[in-house]
Amino acid sequence: MRQKVSLLTVTLDYPETSTVDSVAFTDMRISDGVLAALADMGITSPTPIQAETLPHLLDGYDVIGQARTGSGKTLAFGIPAIEFVDPRKKGVQALILTPTRELAVQIGSVLEPLGKRKGVKVGLIYGGRAIGPQRLMIREGVQIIVGTPGRVLDLLNQGILWLNEVRYLVLDEADEMLDRGFAPDVEKIMSRVTPARQTALFSATFSEWIRKTIDRHLNDPVTISVDPNPEDVPVIDHTAFELGPVAKIDALKQLLDNRPEGSTIVFGKTKHGVKKLARQLELAGYPVAALQGNLSQNARDKVMDDFRSGDVQILVATNVAARGLDISHVGLVINAELPESSELLTHRIGRTGRMGREGQAVTLLGPEDAAKWRQIERGLAKKIQRVPWPGSGVEINAGEPNRRQSSQPRQAGGDRQRAQAPRVSEPRQQPRPRSEAPANSITSSEARSDRSRAARPVVTVECSACGQPARIRFQPDPSRPVYCQDCYQAMRPDSGHVRR
Repeated sequence: MRQKVSLLTVTLDYPETSTVDSVAFTDMRISDGVLAALADMGITSPTPIQAETLPHLLDGYDVIGQARTGSGKTLAFGIPAIEFVDPRKKGVQALILTPTRELAVQIGSVLEPLGKRKGVKVGLIYGGRAIGPQRLMIREGVQIIVGTPGRVLDLLNQGILWLNEVRYLVLDEADEMLDRGFAPDVEKIMSRVTPARQTALFSATFSEWIRKTIDRHLNDPVTISVDPNPEDVPVIDHTAFELGPVAKIDALKQLLDNRPEGSTIVFGKTKHGVKKLARQLELAGYPVAALQGNLSQNARDKVMDDFRSGDVQILVATNVAARGLDISHVGLVINAELPESSELLTHRIGRTGRMGREGQAVTLLGPEDAAKWRQIERGLAKKIQRVPWPGSGVEINAGEPNRRQSSQPRQAGGDRQRAQAPRVSEPRQQPRPRSEAPANSITSSEARSDRSRAARPVVTVECSACGQPARIRFQPDPSRPVYCQDCYQAMRPDSGHVRR
């Protein structure tokens, strides 16, 4: 490894998501096998963060890389990992730590094809999966481990995993990895890796307490910060609606009825709250799935696969979906409940407006959120527009609404209609049909307007459960079941039954 130089900080000012035409992967010390793998993946030119960090990493320097999610950080630290390991050795030679299972899977999906041509094995270690196969994988030999701190530390303590041969260590989403919750486990893991290593920290943001870890564990790092030009910053229209007496669930449904083209993420605060909210929306007829920590890993993987493919259009999630996940077709983010900090709010909002597309974000503020919102606002670089919730309805994008009954899955990364900012408007003449839902709320509930009910035509259908005639006041979706009042009551959220 080369002798390190004194601390160097490089700040670059160009769009993160672009490629750098003047620099090519072939100009760097990258092997033919990795170059061929990049070509197979359709990647021909490096992004700015890759162009600036790869030469330093390939030369053996410690690096701190700062750029937004979606800028190409995975390849920036992944290419050196593939290049540094010796496929003839069975031991773990590179370790990549990441805060969530979903991020571990995402990183693994990039590194596995990259290392295949060189015979490099990439293994995933995270909780929620049986530990037996992970033990076997390590014993049989794997050169690169991508894992979450809890399971990595567990295998270390069991004597199954050894890090004495690790010469390359990466902390992805480093600000969260070194947060007060993760920090003890991360510190223990880093102390088990030989000091004669190269260390890289990558993140979209860096908090103050990270500096202490940098001083202890990095050797004169090169700092690369990719700052986009103002005109290249993602265009995200963010509005905070003050609801007053309006129930959050009613406002949320109105937003979902008029959501823009693309997928939608609804953020809640707790695992239980997200599960309950997803049940309410599912029973109301919305194409929704929940992502929260209590799900089994198989269930989490299924939810993410369905959301990426577009089979599920609305994801209700805790902050587990707020960081790192790179899904280009998210057109709208809704904060049904506030996060703990302004940093988390920024990461949530960053799930939309990706790959040069415009995005929209809405935060719903009930009377109980006033103090917390003031605290969050103080930490934001930009003041968010606050407006009262319009009693006459909210229109989120122009044109025809995105029909819920469509069975055609949206393809991830496809072109999307550019959405306009949320604005007060007259109610749509043809709102999206959905099954009649209970008037439950995230916080409180109010009965629907008798006048609005009376305006709906009465339709007689056959109950999908008992086969008896049922009278309903909405236009049923032929692709979804419809229930009589008795069967519907049996499937309310408090009954514990959820349609799948």
